[in-house]
Amino acid sequence: MPLFLSAAACEAMRAAALAAHPHEACGLLLGEGERIADAAPAANVHPRPDRHFEIDPAALIAAHKASRAGGPQVLGYWHSHPNGRAAPSDEDRRMATGDGRVWAIVASGGISVWRDLPDGFEALPYVLDRG
Repeated sequence: MPLFLSAAACEAMRAAALAAHPHEACGLLLGEGERIADAAPAANVHPRPDRHFEIDPAALIAAHKASRAGGPQVLGYWHSHPNGRAAPSDEDRRMATGDGRVWAIVASGGISVWRDLPDGFEALPYVLDRG
């Protein structure tokens, strides 16, 4: 089954990445099943936001609480690579947990999507959902 990524989520990631440049932007991928409906921006609280990202833990906790209360599921995470490389970095691989969540990377205006698997990241094709 393909992953569906809403046009609104794509636009939200691109806009946040542009606004944060030259720092990394980051946030949460929200939706249901294999459909990402929203890319919620979150503060990058890493002390070196020019080279790394750390999603604000308060935003992550709030999203999980909302999910348990019937809101959208936290399907994964997104961040930008101001260096223009759309693939997981060495730092991304160190941070990965192999939990199967989706990671989206915004670079040079494009978006690549990856699945965080126990053996590393796997490129994940997606269908742009304009509905």
